[in-house]
Amino acid sequence: MPALSLNNQNLPYPDPLHPIVVHFVIAMVLFSFVCDVLGYFTRNVRLFEVSFWNMFVASAAIFIAVILGQFEAGLANIYPAVQPTLNFHTLMGWSLAVIVVGITAWRFVIRKRTPRKVPPAYLGAATFLVCLVCLQVYLGSKLVWVYGLHIEPVVQAMKQGVSP
Repeated sequence: MPALSLNNQNLPYPDPLHPIVVHFVIAMVLFSFVCDVLGYFTRNVRLFEVSFWNMFVASAAIFIAVILGQFEAGLANIYPAVQPTLNFHTLMGWSLAVIVVGITAWRFVIRKRTPRKVPPAYLGAATFLVCLVCLQVYLGSKLVWVYGLHIEPVVQAMKQGVSP
């Protein structure tokens, strides 16, 4: 079997796909939260419906994001300083996948039982989810902007033997 041909970013395709899917998930989770909060205070039932469907799609997309992240992390030039952040980011990614699905399931039950309102406990859990998403965004940003994973100059320097 031929070896995988990698580009200047150490990827078999033009650009990292993980960030594209991840930003989609982040937007959907945050927008869902905003819709629930606005729906809670305005009593606009349509916002609850928008919120639910955003979480539903985010529940599927987050697994795609995590799997792409695992694949792209496996292709990255990992050096010792990166490892703790990458490990925590990976653990948080899988944990968030489970949490998003759990909160979506809870949201589904709420939607079936009381479609015209959302309990404050759910909004508390959704707030916690938003905080976890923000932590994950910080970790992912650090991997790119501080450690330079899949950033062409860093990849090229490492290929030439320069160690960060």
